[in-house]
Amino acid sequence: MTTSAFISYILTSRGLISLVRLAMTGGLSLRGASRRSNLGGEIATPSARYDKEKRLCVTTHMNEYIKLTSLVVTANIKEMMSRLPLFPLTAEVDRQGHLIIGGCDTVELAAEFGTPLYLFDELSLRGKCAEFKTEFGQRYADTTVIYACKAFINRALALILKEEELGLDVVSAGELSIAQSVGFPLDRVYFHGNNKSAEEIRLALEWHIGRIVVDNLHELKMLGEIAEELGYIPDILLRLSPGVDPHTHQYIATGTIDSKFGLPLSSGEEAVATARSAPNLNLVGLHFHIGSLIFEIEPYEQAIELILNFAAEMKPKYDFELKELNVGGGFAIQYTLDSPAPPASAYAEAITAKIISQCQELKLPLPRLVVEPGRAIVGQAGVALYKVGAIKDIPGIRRYVSVDGGMADNIRPALYGAKYVAVVANKMQEGNTEKVTIAGKFCESGDILIKDINLPPVSAGDIIAIPDCGAYCLPQASNFNASLKPAIVLVREGKAHLIRRRETFDDLTRCDLI
Repeated sequence: MTTSAFISYILTSRGLISLVRLAMTGGLSLRGASRRSNLGGEIATPSARYDKEKRLCVTTHMNEYIKLTSLVVTANIKEMMSRLPLFPLTAEVDRQGHLIIGGCDTVELAAEFGTPLYLFDELSLRGKCAEFKTEFGQRYADTTVIYACKAFINRALALILKEEELGLDVVSAGELSIAQSVGFPLDRVYFHGNNKSAEEIRLALEWHIGRIVVDNLHELKMLGEIAEELGYIPDILLRLSPGVDPHTHQYIATGTIDSKFGLPLSSGEEAVATARSAPNLNLVGLHFHIGSLIFEIEPYEQAIELILNFAAEMKPKYDFELKELNVGGGFAIQYTLDSPAPPASAYAEAITAKIISQCQELKLPLPRLVVEPGRAIVGQAGVALYKVGAIKDIPGIRRYVSVDGGMADNIRPALYGAKYVAVVANKMQEGNTEKVTIAGKFCESGDILIKDINLPPVSAGDIIAIPDCGAYCLPQASNFNASLKPAIVLVREGKAHLIRRRETFDDLTRCDLI
């Protein structure tokens, strides 16, 4: 790229976003086919398959850019651009000052489909699938990437994951049924859960899913009995709790000793002995999942060392060969500007290096590696759109901006104290001059989406866009206050497809019998 072409690129909103991403991550690879920007410059866009790659070399042209900075980048644009990297990879701003995602004007989407509205950027979804497959696969050839459905799943997403050749981690017969409804290859499905019912286990065995991840001794006994009754031998993993603190919120820490999930290592030997002696069970490996939203690498390394040491101890005692090691997920994403998350490459490097070195030390053959990203695949791809309604000023205390959604569609701030940022989608070129608190419409004082955020002057009818809403918002949505669950659209290259309609009043009483 010539210096003049680079400058033309930087003058586009996408160019500025890319520069901010570079500053935040230490380097950005923009992969994909090139297209024309609104200003005529050739720019790189994300590709669904990551089949091409262009690397932006900022250092070569930085001196030219610095000369222009004071002229073309105002303080308002700087602040606005600092938030855009938290949005999907296709996020940009048009000449009207509207937020564009997947080539679609979010203000127009809100008008067409109503609000609250959740949108998913297809290129960001597919790009994350490819990133995890590439980063782990190039370091450890025998790697399987499985998407954790609890983050969010519906038929449209299941079809995308099927096309991207990921597996699925399901935790209920409901999630399993969604996979089955779109013809997802069930041999790529892993069934988790700490309290699977006999009916769920029977269904999983009848559908011959890929793996059942056994969580406790009660389940192990029940699974053996049902497998014998059906005359089927399933491949299973044992979920162990390594007793590692992942340094995350207590509600999403799952690998500690005091957890409802998994077998403590003190009970692991009994489980291995039982599984190895069961004629209708095939124990192929071990699993652990230390938690969710884990920003540190060390807990994974600690857990791998403990689990592999355990596997080495079990090998001579029970002739147990570790063919598969499932390290779970929990990979973090960045929700706010002050909480950067490690890239997939950092997790991949630490996890694969530790497995290789530890297996060499213990003289264990390398097992198949399974990773289970959920939030890291879908989180950044999702955006929530709300319409502003009432605005309440309490002089000297707070300015409340109420929107038409809240804790019924996103319980995370109330449940976990989760932090988000936001932009006014129809005022992207205006300065963030007012400090406001974005409140939901539901009858709880705790229904606050974002507390004390700087935004442009907000008026009724404005559209608020909140990034990083792809994971754990919709799956935990409710009909609190008899509200209607929002519609969902999938956007790509200027086209928006409705993949779930908004609920109606009839839906609220559809299951009532009186």
